[in-house]
Amino acid sequence: MKKTLALISLLLILSLAAALIGLHVSALSKYGSTGSEVTQIQQKLQSLGFYGGAIDGIYGSQTRDAVVAFQKSVGLTADGIAGSKTLLYLGLDGGSNYGYTQSEVDLLARIISAESRGEPYSGQVAVGAVILNRVEHPSFPNTIAGVVYQSGAFSCVYDGQINQPVADSSRRAAQDALNGWDPTGGCVYYYNPVTATSRWIRSRPIIVTIGKHVFCR
Repeated sequence: MKKTLALISLLLILSLAAALIGLHVSALSKYGSTGSEVTQIQQKLQSLGFYGGAIDGIYGSQTRDAVVAFQKSVGLTADGIAGSKTLLYLGLDGGSNYGYTQSEVDLLARIISAESRGEPYSGQVAVGAVILNRVEHPSFPNTIAGVVYQSGAFSCVYDGQINQPVADSSRRAAQDALNGWDPTGGCVYYYNPVTATSRWIRSRPIIVTIGKHVFCR
């Protein structure tokens, strides 16, 4: 009797596991998928400049190619499938602030706007990523406000640029940076080589150049 009950329990557990796996797989958006999630993916890719097709909720070749291009741009496996990590990087996982208050997110958007207004979108996200990388780095303050207002860190704090209206793209970039998109690969510094005068910052190893900024560690 006990063996029979144990076998039944095991079968129930296996059935539940199979059902959960099936749900996970079916939640992936890929070639041939349709529905509201595909529409959201197309809209997001279009806003980022990766997709120029129709917003029709159909995951066709244009959508797949746009997903591949986006995945390559952020260092993900370029398989053309909008799985959980790709959705995270697209900011389509619910828009979580990951423990930050709305005022901190607003400040992140404000510094991005002041520091990278006119830069390509990936460059705006990169500035946000640098701020967040500093928050996690032991050599910098451990809050967004602490990093932004650290003495001598950002000239826009002193020249008033940080108080200018915030660009909508910078708000999106702040959320994308919070979602984990880091075009810099973990950098904690950046500068404009045309205007930078610090010999020390120019001594840092450059990891990537985006727009007018170089990003370094």
